[in-house]
Amino acid sequence: MTAKTFELGPGYTISRVIRGGWQLAGGHGAIDRNQAVTDLIATFDAGIWTYDCADIYTGVEELIGAARLRLASGRGLDVAARMKVHTKLVPDLERLATISRDYVRGIVEQSLRRLKTERLDLVQFHWWDYDQPRYVEAMGWLDELRREGKVRNLGTTNFDTPRLAEILAAGIPLVSQQLQYSVLDQRPAHSLAALAAKNGVSFLCYGSVAGGFLSDKWLGVPEPATPLENRSLVKYKLIIDDFGGWDLFQQLLQALKAVGDRHGVDIATIASAWVLEQPRVAAVIVGARNQAHALANAGIMDVALDADDRAKIAAVIAQSQGPLGDVYTLERDRHGRHGSIMQYNLNAGRT
Repeated sequence: MTAKTFELGPGYTISRVIRGGWQLAGGHGAIDRNQAVTDLIATFDAGIWTYDCADIYTGVEELIGAARLRLASGRGLDVAARMKVHTKLVPDLERLATISRDYVRGIVEQSLRRLKTERLDLVQFHWWDYDQPRYVEAMGWLDELRREGKVRNLGTTNFDTPRLAEILAAGIPLVSQQLQYSVLDQRPAHSLAALAAKNGVSFLCYGSVAGGFLSDKWLGVPEPATPLENRSLVKYKLIIDDFGGWDLFQQLLQALKAVGDRHGVDIATIASAWVLEQPRVAAVIVGARNQAHALANAGIMDVALDADDRAKIAAVIAQSQGPLGDVYTLERDRHGRHGSIMQYNLNAGRT
């Protein structure tokens, strides 16, 4: 491993910053398809050559597939092969009780078509409801597809420690788990990190900038009134509330700003660089609004925090109250503050 790459599995290396695809999906404003493909290639040229998407991100697999084709036609197959693409398989909540081998295979085949490839680099499996206990069986069907050569690596998304342990005990060869991790949310650092270390599982982390809250834009700003602009801000404002509220959040931003000023970078860069240093973390997943943003994100991999930097940040984190519990437990309570804003059936009617 170097500061800019990580060997996620045997012979499989990724960039330590991953270009997220959620911002290109529906619900984030109109997308200029041609410009989006150009921006994805600019991200590649900036040194971020790993991409994250999902079956449920409307149109995003197709955009990344188009970027891969444009790279291949313009620069050759060898260059295009350097692009690593991680997708997800997220069965709808309403389908969990009746999920089948054919259902899993159908979603994988759909991703292969959309991404214009014969083998998926990494499929990350998510499961909404543990009361439906067939997630280990479904992971077994995914592993069959890995053995067939349709999938190179397997990962999970947002499983808690006991359920991840079940999947690993079943012999599923996981290389990663995607999860939320930030200076505001250290739930992965506890029992899950110990299990992951024992089994060689690495973390791919979203939420490192808390939907944009961990940025210079919010430093010194009064607490925003509801309703907030989008669901992402609603989601991460709840995390700020659990962390200790707006005043403590402002103290955290001040600490991140002081560290950033010393390194000549912004708050968001320091927040993501902090996550990259945590045990079991392979990469952070960040969005990019444009080419300039992609170049700034690449700078995350250039930051090396020292003991004084870490101490400044740790002093504020030590005052935090949460969020508490295992990974994604709060978000799984469909009647709670966190879970009630989730969308659970995003594959319904898709082709």
